[in-house]
Amino acid sequence: MLYLLEQSLNGIQLGMLLFLLAAGLTLIFGIMDFVNLAHGSLYMLGAYFAATFVGLTDSFLAGIALGLVATFFAGIVLEVIAIRPLYGRDHLDHVLGTFGLLIFFNELVRLIWGPAGLTISLPSQMLTAVQVIPGIYYPIYRLVTIGATLTVALLLYILVMRTRVGMLIRAGASNREMVGALGVNIKLLYTLVFGLGAALAGFAGMMQAPLAFVQIGMGENILILAFVVIIIGGIGSIRGAFVAAIIVGLIDTMGRAFLPDLVRTFLSYSAGSSAGPALSSMLIYTLMALVLIFRPEGLFPASSK
Repeated sequence: MLYLLEQSLNGIQLGMLLFLLAAGLTLIFGIMDFVNLAHGSLYMLGAYFAATFVGLTDSFLAGIALGLVATFFAGIVLEVIAIRPLYGRDHLDHVLGTFGLLIFFNELVRLIWGPAGLTISLPSQMLTAVQVIPGIYYPIYRLVTIGATLTVALLLYILVMRTRVGMLIRAGASNREMVGALGVNIKLLYTLVFGLGAALAGFAGMMQAPLAFVQIGMGENILILAFVVIIIGGIGSIRGAFVAAIIVGLIDTMGRAFLPDLVRTFLSYSAGSSAGPALSSMLIYTLMALVLIFRPEGLFPASSK
């Protein structure tokens, strides 16, 4: 039971990271009708920026703050130079163009930071574990990740649903031509939304960086899960992205933790080790397929954000 609770926390923590990545992706996809395969590259850039600034400032918090600013402006530059000319084209052009950007960013990172990768050291205060319930000690940093993501989710909800900027974002998603006709600078709005999405993706990379190795291509596999999240939750829906991210995080973590032992009761040890993670991934894509069959607009359509 204690192991189950611990893995549940791990699943929630993975879900939080997926939400950060999926929230920016669903904003760009749902509002701008733009398929961005380079979103995982912004996740990678955020991790590299954070590792660089933490090393320069010798402060984890300062490095994260500077990394967020850098990723936001990197997103703005990317939108103005490479993304904006693709607006109005079909999704195939979006896929081809952003796939090229993905390759470009991988090589750019290789040129700037080298092929070896980087690591981020956590402050000593975050290297310990605390007792969350009797018998379960959980790393402080993972709890910080969950808390920080919940804070971001709340702020994002307030921004989209309770502010004038959010009203313009939602209006632009519904009828961009009418919003533009009313005098709103739709290009500037799109640029800011893309920059916000880039910052969210970068923040996800920064939060994951101390738990993994900062390396080229680190955002590609998790981007696939982020697309699954927004399909399950509903394209353009922040609430849908949040709920779906938690569901996917729990399924992935629980599957990898328990399915190998279950398979080993019927097959060999090596078969269980390889088949368990594969079955875990199959469960996620099976859920996505069921959602597409019975509720193709997602669990929480954008109209019910």
